[in-house]
Amino acid sequence: MDIDIDNEKLVLDVDGKSKEYRILFTFDSEDTMKSYIGYTDDSVSEDGRKNIYVSSYNPASDDNVLENITDQKELDMVNDVLKQIYKDSKQEA
Repeated sequence: MDIDIDNEKLVLDVDGKSKEYRILFTFDSEDTMKSYIGYTDDSVSEDGRKNIYVSSYNPASDDNVLENITDQKELDMVNDVLKQIYKDSKQEA
């Protein structure tokens, strides 16, 4: 797996195949002491919204492993960040 934040892309090995994603944002949380990355493959869900994925990662690590977010408190925090990003994007438009 390769995380290339400088070029705003993320390449993941999914079931033995490389798949490219576009990085939308990154942020750090002092509460969890983790870094997060939001990314998309630009696919659209059945309700017409673009699919966005968020994972935690360690930018200082050489192995570039993305971790699933499973803790409810952490999921709530990420959801709050996504809501704020959406709100900010509406104000800029």
